[in-house]
Amino acid sequence: MDPASQIAVFDRALVRAHRDRAAAGFTAHNALFEETAAHLIERLGDIKQEFRAVLDLGAHAGNLARHFIEREIPFVVTADLSEKMLRNAPCPCVAADEEFLPFAPGSFDLIVSNLSLHWVNDLPGALLQIKNALRPEGLFLAALVGGNSLFELRACLMEAELLVTGGASPRLSPAVELQTASALLQRAGFALPVADEEKITIEYADAFALMHDLRGMGETGAHLQRLRYPTRRRVFHEAARLYRARFADARGHIPASFEILFLHGAGETRG
Repeated sequence: MDPASQIAVFDRALVRAHRDRAAAGFTAHNALFEETAAHLIERLGDIKQEFRAVLDLGAHAGNLARHFIEREIPFVVTADLSEKMLRNAPCPCVAADEEFLPFAPGSFDLIVSNLSLHWVNDLPGALLQIKNALRPEGLFLAALVGGNSLFELRACLMEAELLVTGGASPRLSPAVELQTASALLQRAGFALPVADEEKITIEYADAFALMHDLRGMGETGAHLQRLRYPTRRRVFHEAARLYRARFADARGHIPASFEILFLHGAGETRG
């Protein structure tokens, strides 16, 4: 995705509304968040650095924050677009938009973000603000959904809509690509910028269970070009049939593939 096209791609009010709706039952649908949080924690384990002030940005229910509290880090803060999500947070919290961070420069020596930044319109600006909120030699680490995620669902929904209605509309939100993410880290001024990807596959009973889970974790479409009227039920049934026919295993279960981008960058080095 061209960075310039990221401006006004997503309806941020709708992103908040989706998280608000998902907040009460989030822990029943957060398997992907738990998996990516485990990956982030594993990556932190390779870093020999003491952290005393940590920000969990786009924290949702505070999956990562709980880990830092258990490690007895003195100061842990969660921030999220959804105030309702933060009611489940285990530490001090701030309702904040990643595009307008309310933190002073040099506030944290570690900022982590788990599956939130892919909903940001101005990702270059958000990364710059994150870098500015880091102390010298601080660390930024994030996971976000990449552009090749849910290719199975995308393909089946598109074909089903073509079969049923004769046309296709945008169904799933656009996402940043790996090369773009790496370039944006450099553009924001991070030292030692690194971006890599991992594929995470979660198994579901059928396509309806997958779509229910996406809704339950607040990850349904919020792009401005989304369909503005209800989809025919027949489209979803046809998509579920195609999904099972093409991707199901011997037990009838289907895979949902997520491409997760992991970003790593350091703050300014001390002179």
